[in-house]
Amino acid sequence: MKLTVIILLIIMGSCVYPQADRYAAARNRMVAVQIMNRGITDAATLKSMSKVPRHLFVPIEYEREAYDDNPLPIGYGQTISQPYIVAYMTEAVRPTAKKKALEIGTGSGYQAAILAEIVDKVYTIEIVPELARESAERFKKLGYKNIVSKFGDGYKGWPEYAPFDIIVVTAAAKEIPQPLIDQLAENGRLVIPVGAPSAVQELVLLEKKNGKIKESRLTFVRFVPFKRL
Repeated sequence: MKLTVIILLIIMGSCVYPQADRYAAARNRMVAVQIMNRGITDAATLKSMSKVPRHLFVPIEYEREAYDDNPLPIGYGQTISQPYIVAYMTEAVRPTAKKKALEIGTGSGYQAAILAEIVDKVYTIEIVPELARESAERFKKLGYKNIVSKFGDGYKGWPEYAPFDIIVVTAAAKEIPQPLIDQLAENGRLVIPVGAPSAVQELVLLEKKNGKIKESRLTFVRFVPFKRL
């Protein structure tokens, strides 16, 4: 019964973007083969991954590869993450409708869009000015009114809108920025790749309960380095 409900959610989600219809089958196959088969079960995450047109978040020359099982370059030395990793990180922070999320490293905006389909509000910061501008235009074009984006140094977070129930960092840091920990709400969850940029990193999950931080190490990943202004 649960599997039937999830499949129905995927089918329903694929009908929202008319311009994405020609990739609906590829998107559903991506969710079924790359994501569900690897253990992602959160219905909201699966529905969002099946709904958001990933090919609109990559350069036109990579459009036909948008639903492949790998990251893709988006220019300026940055990448859009492998679909499974996006789903994995999304499920890890347990997004729900009333939560507020902060993303560090907007990139092309794909992770922010995935979160925006689930949570109440997404605040996202990008340090590459060209990508910050392009992603802001993309959000507007696709009608995402619950995403607030800006160009800036993500290390400092976004204190004006803190605390955040969810914080997702999409670049590898040598250590977890203290401002982000400080801006995590009670019962909030923060996920971040930690390690040297030239090596395999560990995806780390922080949970704040009763004012204390619990740290868990989830899996090994490879992300572009965390940049500072």
